[in-house]
Amino acid sequence: MRVLMVSWEYPPVVVGGLGRHVHALATELAAAGHDVVVLSRRPAGTDAHTHPTLDETVDGVRVISVAEDPTHLEFERDMVAWTLAMGHALLRAALVRLGGWRPDVVHAHDWLVAHPAVALADVLGVPLVATVHATEAGRYNGWLSSPLSRQVHSAEWWLANRADVVIACSSAMRDEIAELFDLDAESVLVLHNGIAPREWRVGPKRVAAAREKQAPRGEPLLLYFGRLEYEKGVHDLVAALPRIRRAHPGARLVVAGTGTAADMLVETARTHRVRRSVAFLGHLPDDELAALLAAADAVVLPSRYEPFGIVALEAAAAGAPLVASTAGGLGEVVVDGETGVTFPPGDVAALATAVGRVLTDPRGAARRARTARARLGVDFDWAHIAAGTAQVYASARTGGPQELGRPKIPTGNVFGRA
Repeated sequence: MRVLMVSWEYPPVVVGGLGRHVHALATELAAAGHDVVVLSRRPAGTDAHTHPTLDETVDGVRVISVAEDPTHLEFERDMVAWTLAMGHALLRAALVRLGGWRPDVVHAHDWLVAHPAVALADVLGVPLVATVHATEAGRYNGWLSSPLSRQVHSAEWWLANRADVVIACSSAMRDEIAELFDLDAESVLVLHNGIAPREWRVGPKRVAAAREKQAPRGEPLLLYFGRLEYEKGVHDLVAALPRIRRAHPGARLVVAGTGTAADMLVETARTHRVRRSVAFLGHLPDDELAALLAAADAVVLPSRYEPFGIVALEAAAAGAPLVASTAGGLGEVVVDGETGVTFPPGDVAALATAVGRVLTDPRGAARRARTARARLGVDFDWAHIAAGTAQVYASARTGGPQELGRPKIPTGNVFGRA
């Protein structure tokens, strides 16, 4: 099939798990013989002089990376205007550069590409498939209090209701999408994220070097990696560290990642008097991260909101013992007592207890880590997920252009409405 994917991130522009997902799916589909074009963007804050539009084939995928327009817009300050400008640039590039190439399906990834994806599906007369990777309401625990949140929610609702097929990455996310966007849950398809386990395996010398660097005296080593945002719950892990250290003296926490909560987390560590026991490393290359994952006594994922949790798959691929909250998709990826240890999101005492279970029983932790790694090749294999996605494409039927009204947004919490 001829597939046009539209995504606001694609390597080397990677903001979070979405970029990794789209790259893995696109390359796996191309390897299976499908003709895949990805329409994405150049880095934010650049322009056509510093980073001109690229049209190249990488790993069997034709990637059109579109330059930003001259307007001085910033994602953090002008999110909606920046998104509209990006969508306009993507749409122009597609109409100009695709020429006689016509896709059988347009696949949109999240609300930021709703405008160009809907327009292209309408103009080309092909089915629109949309994967919703996260929701604004989910990130804010059901509250859409700011004008920006309501605007984002409306764009998400529009994409979900215009799409001919909606895909979720977990059963929890399917239920969330159905409730928020007034859809029948049975109409939302679930296709998990995947993992390439071999990419996360490293040799013992590199693992030992990472361990020596972060825990030179053999102290218990905990690791969080991922975006530093409030919904990731890293502040709960920092708050639990004093309890963990009382039971396991010398325990250290390493935090790898960047995000808007970085400064807040440093202050949280100071407030709980564990600043010297927490190392903030920022972004790490994948090879360094893989070694650190394998060196850790426990990888802790304390999310308060998590549509899927691809970081759990990456930790499992590296052979790391997992401690995770049961938020959203994490509760499906990490099975308590089998592939890891879990706790209720936001429960600091339960988090500390869960970490203690791993640190006091290293043999049990190693056994669960082996089970988690073995499960990857069965439930989270990219070839299997790509084949399922191709079946979705083949069965999708276009409903044609639609003119939709605005969704009604409650003034209270949008979850649990009567």
